[in-house]
Amino acid sequence: MGHTEADLAQVLDTGPFHLALRAALAVRGLPLQRVQHHLAHRGIKVGVTSLSYWQQGARRPQRPESLRAVRALEDVLELPGNSLLRLLGDGDGRSHADLERPAARSYRSLVEPSGVVEQLLADLRSPTDGGLHTVGHQERVRIGRERELVGRQSQHVVRAHRDGVDRYLAIHHGDPGCDPGRVAVKALENCRTGRVRWHQESGVVIAELLFDARLRAGETYFFGYGFEDGTGGPSTEYVRGFSFAGGQYVLQVHFAEEALPVRCRRFAQATTGAPRGARTDLTLSRRHRTVHLVEQGVRPGILGIDWDWD
Repeated sequence: MGHTEADLAQVLDTGPFHLALRAALAVRGLPLQRVQHHLAHRGIKVGVTSLSYWQQGARRPQRPESLRAVRALEDVLELPGNSLLRLLGDGDGRSHADLERPAARSYRSLVEPSGVVEQLLADLRSPTDGGLHTVGHQERVRIGRERELVGRQSQHVVRAHRDGVDRYLAIHHGDPGCDPGRVAVKALENCRTGRVRWHQESGVVIAELLFDARLRAGETYFFGYGFEDGTGGPSTEYVRGFSFAGGQYVLQVHFAEEALPVRCRRFAQATTGAPRGARTDLTLSRRHRTVHLVEQGVRPGILGIDWDWD
């Protein structure tokens, strides 16, 4: 599939890194051997194999010398400064680790330490990332008069990074007391429900959402879906885990008139066991009974909103 300057500009904005690098190489028409030659002239040694792994998403440049190579790549490929580096983690290009590591982080390590999610994903024979990256995601959560999570709906835009992707696996975590067997999956736009798996003790539900077409690498797809719950006890937070860097995420929480919280905050975490940081008080709209957060470019980890009832 050919890439244009417009395609390149878009993927540089939304990521992920490997797709941005691949698009830049295609638009500039540079084979990896020539790129390696240009880097060598700048005093930077990097193997063709490493460059290939980076553009495939098989590995991410993380070591200091690898990050210097990425900065030089921006020059070689005539890209804006920091445009590739910012897709790797910190906006200034600093690495999160000293060693090269796989691009994916386990969803289990983010939000579900017992391994239930990975067991269910394995049952559905799903690869680590499903072949998709998020371009944009708007999520609406409803809290009922008994302070329970009534349900949630998502409008999701994804981009395929390999050919043949035709489904998405949506994960729902019920609150304590949730009966996952009674949680209903709703395929709302441009998809239909496939297989559904759940785990009684943890309240986890995973639903397969089938697209209307098989996507080619680089293609985007818009779809909508939801979960109707209402089976758990009082809810005090809503969290969303991200295994990959991605596009914009918008979360809105709507409260029943009979159950308005006294305080709401947004937060971020590296994993479920890590301390919560980036706490910010959110103003509850009394007229519409909602709070929201907007994250322009998500990073691997957890984002959420929590609230106090009393």
